[in-house]
Amino acid sequence: QVQLVESGGGLVQAGGSLRLSCAASRRTFSSYRAAWFRQAQGKEREFVAAMSWSGGITYYVDSVKGRFTISRDNAKNTVYLQMNSLKPEDTAVYYCAADVPSKRVRVANDYDYWGQGTQVTVSS
Repeated sequence: QVQLVESGGGLVQAGGSLRLSCAASRRTFSSYRAAWFRQAQGKEREFVAAMSWSGGITYYVDSVKGRFTISRDNAKNTVYLQMNSLKPEDTAVYYCAADVPSKRVRVANDYDYWGQGTQVTVSS
């Protein structure tokens, strides 16, 4: 099994920024699609952002476009989510995920590998 570990979450004031990191146990992101999902309290897990195998194509949920940026460093086996202009509604546990490029980008159930999650709390 591929092991994914998130870090970088915390408490931030609205309008602030955080950068989440997801480290893989092996060179997962060189050949797997990388994605971020989030799950707010009492809500279902939702898609946030993803990056294609080559890194040339990115995907975002409408609510974070222009504020969040997904990137990855294959040499470091790490995917990042830069979150700017954070809003209270961004509060959630954020999970990184990975799977082969043939799976659907925005569907959580199609990803086989998941991190443990990192809490992001945005105060108003």
